[in-house]
Amino acid sequence: MGILQVAMLCGVLVFGQTRYSVVISELMADPTPQVGLPNTEWLELRNTTGATINLQNWRLAKTTGVSGPMPVYNLLPDSCVIICTGAQVPVLQAFGRAIAVTSFPSLSNDADLVWLVNPAGALVHAVDYNVSWYQNAIKADGGWTLEMIDIRNPCAGGSNWRASNDLRGGSPGIINSINGSNRDAVSPRLLRGSAPDSVTIVLSFDEPLDSASAIGLAKYSISNGIGSPVAVSVAGPLFSRVNLRLASPILRGTIYSVQATGIADCSGNTMANTAVRVGLASVADSLDLVVNELMFDPPPLGFDYIELYNRSNKIIDLRTIILANRSSTTAAIGSLTPLSANSYLLFPGEYVAASQNPAVVGQTYTVNNPDAFLTLASLPSFPDDKGNAIVLNNLGRIVDELRYDDNWHFALLNNKRGVALERQDPNRPTNSPENWTSAASTAGFGTPTAQNSQFLSTQQVQGEMSVSPKMFSPDNDGFEDFALLNFKFPQAGYVANVTIFDAAGRPVRVLQRNTTCAAAGSFRWDGLDDKMLKVPVGTYIIYTDIFEMSGKKKRFKNTVVVARKF
Repeated sequence: MGILQVAMLCGVLVFGQTRYSVVISELMADPTPQVGLPNTEWLELRNTTGATINLQNWRLAKTTGVSGPMPVYNLLPDSCVIICTGAQVPVLQAFGRAIAVTSFPSLSNDADLVWLVNPAGALVHAVDYNVSWYQNAIKADGGWTLEMIDIRNPCAGGSNWRASNDLRGGSPGIINSINGSNRDAVSPRLLRGSAPDSVTIVLSFDEPLDSASAIGLAKYSISNGIGSPVAVSVAGPLFSRVNLRLASPILRGTIYSVQATGIADCSGNTMANTAVRVGLASVADSLDLVVNELMFDPPPLGFDYIELYNRSNKIIDLRTIILANRSSTTAAIGSLTPLSANSYLLFPGEYVAASQNPAVVGQTYTVNNPDAFLTLASLPSFPDDKGNAIVLNNLGRIVDELRYDDNWHFALLNNKRGVALERQDPNRPTNSPENWTSAASTAGFGTPTAQNSQFLSTQQVQGEMSVSPKMFSPDNDGFEDFALLNFKFPQAGYVANVTIFDAAGRPVRVLQRNTTCAAAGSFRWDGLDDKMLKVPVGTYIIYTDIFEMSGKKKRFKNTVVVARKF
């Protein structure tokens, strides 16, 4: 589909131009440290049509305000122009054609929403960028631009943007260094819903929609007798949010299902029937929402992250939640950081994580639910040795506060860097050291957005686990050649996973995996590792995780010594 067809599909005809006839194709949000371009912010516009477009009285806009009008400038077909402040025009003209606007919108280094409007004030293009779009930790640190890959796919978001490959740090005023084909063949996804009041539901999608496709009343249905909405509208400037007006109100304390079907994006890709939950949010009170996992000492070039868990029966809107820490000198609460700028409902039993760069975190750890990983411009500082992670509601009440210490990590862990600290039971006290430990190596040392690898419920399996003998010598002399891990449970049918670690905390043998147990019995260890080689003499830790289908779990820890005759 050509750009004019795309624009006609998604926009309205204004002054002979359609939406996306001019796009924001490159932006310099963080010019320092300098690579090869001037130390100033700017953005670039590109004409996507076959006709010359006069930019007189066009403007840039952000939520904080609108720039002054652009001067008379004829933007030729498939050509670019740099937009900047008046003082920077002479500097940037060395790289390409440049024009100035007064009140040029300041571009945030980490994330921002900027859009382009024509003389009638109609939206032409919007970009909602964030630091993860660079897909390169070095370039994300500054001095490099973000470039659009395919101007014929103008509303695809981060999948159509990358850091510049131009050795100067960007390609202002000329065709982008990463210019190419990046066709959108993926249907839009319905991410979540919210309810600002009892008769309004807002649906959030992962990309801009075809407005004509999205406004059909019959394309939406709400459970519990609500039915189809009586009015539908698509909200700018991104056109990725749909507002539903209901005929009858939804009730607090009830979770509703909203189904949507047959909605297309700007490229005409249509989504299948999809449902999300929605309901009226309640104020988070003490321990409704708890700190569940914390990465405070990330790997090199990595990022801190924090995970929260809704242990209540409430629907909590994360727009009302604030992250913070305490001053190490005065203990005053500081670094107040709103968790979400937009409404985001967290339902009972759900997890949410936040970081400056979830994309980089996801390259190191398995992220079970990327949609539940929020990108923040910054997190409160979480020192590598000890500190505080605080969760507040928007009334200033502390919902949960973790006073963590790196000594809470698994004692035999050789290197704590890059290992998350996990809460074992959300229903036990937050600041009990016994309720925290290192994320398991078998889970990749971190489990953001998913149940913790070290999760232990207060409703645990009842039973016993012991080792005999406490010291054995696997030398085939017929005397204590094996260690027996003996178990006894109230009934048969429990499932066991048994892993043996050396004194440095390294797994040496997976002894059992998802093994169904009798009411009583034993597992035998012959002193060999997973490669069937003899392990060195020394102390070994046996971790046994037992669970049943109802969800009850328990972890047993036993110690055994491997010895040999010399």
